[in-house]
Amino acid sequence: MSAHNDAHTSDDPVENVVKHIPVIIPAAGAVLIFLLAFIAVFMA
Repeated sequence: MSAHNDAHTSDDPVENVVKHIPVIIPAAGAVLIFLLAFIAVFMA
């Protein structure tokens, strides 16, 4: 029996960001659309 642990825990910052991409991209799109609509109404 070896003392080798098969549990793989990664501290890669890229993997931590990639997990949140399906939430961040639509939220950023909604904010962008809101800002563009606000600018269009303000300029009209």
